[in-house]
Amino acid sequence: MTDRTVESWRRPGGAASLTDLQRSVAVPAHGFVRKLLAFGGPGYLISVGYMDPGNWATDLGGGSAYGYTLLSVVVLSSLMAMLLQALSVRLGIATGRDLARACRDAYPRPAVVALWLFAEIGIVACDLAEVLGTAIALELLFGLPLLWGVLLTALDTLIVLALQRFGFRLLEAVVMGLILLIVFCFAFELILAKPELPALAAGLVPQIAIFRDAGALFIAVGIIGATVMPHNLYLHSALVQTRRFNLDRAGKAEAIRFSTLDSCIALTLALLVNAAILVVAAATFHRSGHVEVAEIQDAYQLIAPLLGAPLAAIVFALALLFSGQNSTLTGTLAGQIVMEGFLDMRLAPWLRRLMTRLLAIVPAAVVIAIAGETATGRLLIASQVVLSMQLPFAMVPLVLFTGDRRKMGAFASPAWLKGLAWLVAGAIIVLNAKLLTDLIS
Repeated sequence: MTDRTVESWRRPGGAASLTDLQRSVAVPAHGFVRKLLAFGGPGYLISVGYMDPGNWATDLGGGSAYGYTLLSVVVLSSLMAMLLQALSVRLGIATGRDLARACRDAYPRPAVVALWLFAEIGIVACDLAEVLGTAIALELLFGLPLLWGVLLTALDTLIVLALQRFGFRLLEAVVMGLILLIVFCFAFELILAKPELPALAAGLVPQIAIFRDAGALFIAVGIIGATVMPHNLYLHSALVQTRRFNLDRAGKAEAIRFSTLDSCIALTLALLVNAAILVVAAATFHRSGHVEVAEIQDAYQLIAPLLGAPLAAIVFALALLFSGQNSTLTGTLAGQIVMEGFLDMRLAPWLRRLMTRLLAIVPAAVVIAIAGETATGRLLIASQVVLSMQLPFAMVPLVLFTGDRRKMGAFASPAWLKGLAWLVAGAIIVLNAKLLTDLIS
């Protein structure tokens, strides 16, 4: 017997996104660990968006300028992300709709087209950060000119397509492997940096000084504003449907529980990576008086001599390369879900991926060719601002849908969760608006 949520949508459910992956991963009937392993995967694909190259600039800038002070902001932003991704899980499993398809079924056509355009802009902005991160890593590791590195990232499309041909679980395994490599890289950097543990612990406590210092507040807003990626909300609500769980009420409740646990574990790893970037910057740059290190290239040049270990710079650049490649793997799926969910339009995966990547490569190549390699930092910041502007258009429908009992049935958010979700959404919108106005001014 299946559990049907109350149908109050303008349109009945249409074709699902990623039809070839729907319910493709079996879930065992018994065993907590076996079930956790079966549901594990989507959360890790989501987590790469929280440690992509776009987050590095804010973490490096925060650590070098203010030491450990902004560590509490990294933790807070990660907790906000966990809540929103949990809502995305709830929507996908309870209704059988990803967020894009839910919008298509709930809103009139003009609104759906507008939301699709905003989502596509967000995906291109995120892809721009991945292009720049990968190109910078190639330049640092192999001396490849940045412009050539940007153009070379077009080949990432072939890597993604090759992996998809061998099954979804292999794609998840590659992503998890790259995440572990990033974790190991920063564990190595932390050992070399030898952070001051009392100061680190003090940084975990929110401090009123953040609000009194305009510079610290600006970076804090940047950390929060760049943390939650709009495309991740669409992506997660679709990926949780790749599991073949029972469709009765008990089966959906179990799926929500295990998928949320998977998400929280994965995002905790992302939190550790972001915190490690800030802590390494604090222990290496701030402690030595280099308080204006915000560019990735500057961090690379300084980290080896300051730590007294040539290998530190290479490991730093490798972590950046792994980060860029990981984000590339999930960008393809996000683009497919957004186009299929909003427009019910299906393109060949290679064509969809190539479109997104070219839209990211062209502005990056043009700006670098005209303004030079020093423009990469400004491009990374611009990509995060664009993402911040798109976030409300994904976040608000998600909170509305998951709080609506007519759409979610028994799985609608309880009053406490709904209130907390609106509080988080409101805070992120206000902070993003401040980030945007500060950058403009």
